[in-house]
Amino acid sequence: MSFSELIGYAANKERFRSIENYIDFCIRYLEYADTSLQARIVSQNENHYQFFQYKEEGGFNITRPINSRLMYGAEDFENGVRKFRMVLDFLREGQQPPDGFRESLIRTIYTLQQSIGAALDGLPVGKSNQARKVNGDLFERLIRLLIASLDIDCVSGVMQVPVKDVDGRGLFKSNYQHDLLVSKKGELKIIGSVKTSSKDRIDKVFLDKFLYGRLTGTALPHIAIFLNDVQRKKTRRENEYGISATFLPGHFKAYTIKLNPLDGVYYCDIRPNMTEDSFLSRHIKTIDHFFYSDLWGLLNRQGQNIEEIAIRSDR
Repeated sequence: MSFSELIGYAANKERFRSIENYIDFCIRYLEYADTSLQARIVSQNENHYQFFQYKEEGGFNITRPINSRLMYGAEDFENGVRKFRMVLDFLREGQQPPDGFRESLIRTIYTLQQSIGAALDGLPVGKSNQARKVNGDLFERLIRLLIASLDIDCVSGVMQVPVKDVDGRGLFKSNYQHDLLVSKKGELKIIGSVKTSSKDRIDKVFLDKFLYGRLTGTALPHIAIFLNDVQRKKTRRENEYGISATFLPGHFKAYTIKLNPLDGVYYCDIRPNMTEDSFLSRHIKTIDHFFYSDLWGLLNRQGQNIEEIAIRSDR
């Protein structure tokens, strides 16, 4: 597949309607990346990050940071996907996958999504906003597809939140858009936000939980799933690049302590301070924890009667 065909494929959201669609595209992109790049540029400050540079057909564009510890190459992807499918099969049957398969879950999700993002980085500069929107939408869809593949009801959409007075009487309904609405047996169980990065978005996730609880008088779980929190930065030397973090630990801690903690925050590419800082490590985990255990625990908590909420699905 040529580079222009890859970009055209990635930019068309209608092509990504199943997990297998994501896998098929990823195979094509990884084959291209293994054989046809202009260069792989190593990050100057964190050497396990790389930037792919395209040839003239890609305008010599340089991609977002790619974590080489997580991103599969074309050869390794086949075995990673095999384990990934087995993990989903185990979870669907209510069984715990082997611990040795956790890495394949994290790396496959990361590779599927970064293949799309990196391909879209080949678009001309004037179309960068379009690329960000498509990339974000497709990450949200990927997570929904993964949850739905476990035979769990999961949609995105607009919900009409009932606003009640202190006596529990309904006053009116307010519309809210959410990336994840997870339900079970007639109850809404989880509200989730799915973003490629927490940059400029973390405040809203905490506020959504706070407002929802105050408006409805419920304690419905709210979670956030992020791909990563790194971006490319230019160094002082020409043609050299590094990475910078976009996560704001001070904001996260302040909202957790003074507003309300979230019921789960998950990353594919987790930053070192999220595991080394004792406070952050209690609240932030890698995405395998969500699928292996936390999702099922949240589904067993008391939810909100779905009949109280008119959900207009985007699916």
